[in-house]
Formats: sequence, C-alpha cells, structure tokens
Amino acid sequence: MLSAKMEDYLKAIYELQRESDGPVATSHIAELLDVTPPTATSMMEKLADRELVEREKYKGVRLTPEGETVALEVVRHHRLLETYLTEELGYDWAEVHDEADRLEHHISETFERRVAEVLDDPAVDPHGDPIPTDALDPVDESPGSTLEGCSEGDTVVVQRVSDRDPEELAYLDDEGITPGTTLVIEEVAPIGMVTAALVETGETVALPDGVAGTIFVTPAENAAESAEEAA
Repeated sequence: MLSAKMEDYLKAIYELQRESDGPVATSHIAELLDVTPPTATSMMEKLADRELVEREKYKGVRLTPEGETVALEVVRHHRLLETYLTEELGYDWAEVHDEADRLEHHISETFERRVAEVLDDPAVDPHGDPIPTDALDPVDESPGSTLEGCSEGDTVVVQRVSDRDPEELAYLDDEGITPGTTLVIEEVAPIGMVTAALVETGETVALPDGVAGTIFVTPAENAAESAEEAA
C-alpha cells in the first residue's frame, strides 16, 4: 500500500508532465511540493524501486504506466471532491483545492462512486480540469493556449484556470472570469497587461501577464463547434 505522501508525489509528477513532453526535473517536483531537492530525490528512489517512475540520469523522471494509473486515481478523487464541495456543499472554487488535497487519499471507492453518481459523472471540475473516468484511462491534459498568448481582436472562451493560487481564483471570480466565459481581447500592452472585455456583461478587465498566463482558452469558433458535437 502506498502512503499519502507517495501519492502526492505521483500526482505532482502527473501535473508537471502535462506542462512539458520531457522528463520532470526533481527540482520542479521539490518546488511544487515545497520540499528540499534531496527530500524529493530520496522519494524518487523509493518510487523507482516500486516501478512507479522511471529515472533518467541528469534529466528527471517519468511515470510508468502503473505510476500513471495511481496518479489518475488520485487526480480523479481530487477533482470529484472539488466538484462535490462546490456544487453540493457551497464551497467557493478558491477554497476547494486545499480541502480536496486533504481528503483525496482517504475516501473509499464506494464513496467515490456515490459522489460521481450524485454529480452525474461530471467531465470537468470547477476549474475546467478534466476528470478521469472510473476506468482511469488517460485524459487529454494538454493545457492549450493561455490568455497571455492571445492577440488583440481575438474572441476566446475560457476552458480552464489554474487552481494553485486561491487569491488569483478569488480575484478572477470577482471579475467574472470562469470556465465558459467568452472574452474579446482589447489590448495586449508591452508593459505586461492584457485587457479583455467580457462578452456576457460588456465589462472590461485588465490582467497582469502572471494571471493571464494561468487562464487557458480556445478560440470562440472552436468552442462552439465542440459544444455542437457534444450535443
């Protein structure tokens, strides 16, 4: 049986793998989990011994198929819990990440199934991240384009938002920017600011690059086509 700490590391590697194609550097894992590099290196040795990761000298680690399956189960628990907390218990989407982190290792498969049934098997969590199915098949985790990379005049739909910073999530919620929001890019300033208008309300919001880079979008026409296909 794996410890909660081991599962945390596997989930962290999974999250970092979606941001790049190559091996995940131990230093990046340490930074994400707020541990020292030697501590992360020690855990990588333990996970490699269990054949949950493959280590590439001087490069980093990758999840093995078995390691990915474990990570997917933890991710499924986490994202179902985030959805349950917001939709059924009235939590704000900025609060649920840490709460789900605490609970994800301790729920039974029976509880997981019942939560999924109550929620009618949602495809995404409140932040737009895809929820793996109970078969734990790999999901499309490609982050796509960010608002930071848009051009003036683009019309885009928010697909997902990084859930790592509660303060940023609270700010975006106040500004009305959540998955499904349609934006028109009005200005991309050289000083590192993106100004966009919310189509639904006509209000304008100015976002620093650091925040715009955590908002993943798709062109509005692509989003419309996807919605038609789903229907």
